[in-house]
Amino acid sequence: MHKKQVDGSICAPLGFKATGVAADINGKENSKKDLALIWSEVPAVAAGVFTQNIVKAAPIQVTLDVLKKNPILQAVVVNSRNANACTGEQGIKDAKRMCLLTAHALDIPEEWVAVSSTGVIGLPLPMSRIEKGIQAAVQTLSHDGDSDAAIAIMTTDTFSKQFAIQIDIGGTLVTLGGISKGSGMVHPNMATILGFITTDAKISPEALQAALKQGNEKSFNMITVDGDTSTNDMLLILANGLAQNAEIHIDTPEFELFAHALEYVLVFLAKEVARDGEGATKLLEVQIQSAASEEEAKIAARAVCKSLLVKAAIFGCDANWGRILCALGYSGAHFDPSKVNLFIGQVQVMEKGSPLIFDEETALKVLSENEVVIRADLNAGNAQATSWGCDLSYDYVKINGAYRT
Repeated sequence: MHKKQVDGSICAPLGFKATGVAADINGKENSKKDLALIWSEVPAVAAGVFTQNIVKAAPIQVTLDVLKKNPILQAVVVNSRNANACTGEQGIKDAKRMCLLTAHALDIPEEWVAVSSTGVIGLPLPMSRIEKGIQAAVQTLSHDGDSDAAIAIMTTDTFSKQFAIQIDIGGTLVTLGGISKGSGMVHPNMATILGFITTDAKISPEALQAALKQGNEKSFNMITVDGDTSTNDMLLILANGLAQNAEIHIDTPEFELFAHALEYVLVFLAKEVARDGEGATKLLEVQIQSAASEEEAKIAARAVCKSLLVKAAIFGCDANWGRILCALGYSGAHFDPSKVNLFIGQVQVMEKGSPLIFDEETALKVLSENEVVIRADLNAGNAQATSWGCDLSYDYVKINGAYRT
């Protein structure tokens, strides 16, 4: 697949506008953008994957219902600072009202609007501020508004996550762009926190959902920051067809091209979320090779990535490979420990289950980098998988010890 990175993100595909405005949702008047709006000039085929947490926030429930009735969207309204989670019937009413206010302001059907929220759990939405924010957002929609939207959906993130690429599908140039947020409460079980993808590709609803689910399994479902699965995790994609390619269907070469391109965008954004984990100083990548099956490779990779002891060792630049092997052992993956080869960066620390003498100074240099790769060859089969996470620093506790204040 030949792909080209392009400027922008959700506004890079044809026919999309976005914005981010300061609605003062937490009432502290600090001017941070906290309400985003994404709009397609024409109705778009839509697909989504959502948190598997039994406790689902009101916007999750509302958007799920919208997509079940008809997989068509033209706008997505998103607020940060308030999750609208565990807010009872009023929370559902407020989420629906956000859709209605957006629909009226854009003069589109209410059922073509999705809603998403992120922030503190258990607080009612300040609907008077939300209403003013939606009105301001509609007035400021722009083909250059993707950066503002990416900033507006952030919570404890330290930088916005944006990406866009172009590919050729059947002789037609197709663009995919995305934004995401996530820093804490991130763990494989959807795990994206919030992610919004746009594309001008023409694709059937079934193919779009299949491509999103497939890509999510190898991207956002393979990251972890702290082992907590949010009540608000949502990944949506809108495809408005303005590229005017021949419609993409499942089980075609065009579908494979599109699915691979989507996975590429999702993996980029997922890694950015892991890189920006709360208090993180390093991106951790765990590669499992020669596993008995892909599912077991995933299980093993995730176990190492979420191990608090491994994460702490990475933060402290300690080549404590025993913690890695221990995590592999309790992961649930089947392998023979006497056949494992283990690497920290390019430094091999174990061969066929036996420890190796290695240069501690070289290992220290590897562990001092901004990105640390752990590779385990299980010698149990031909499958592989990669998971991403981050180190565990003192700042994680500081951030979450005062999150509401």
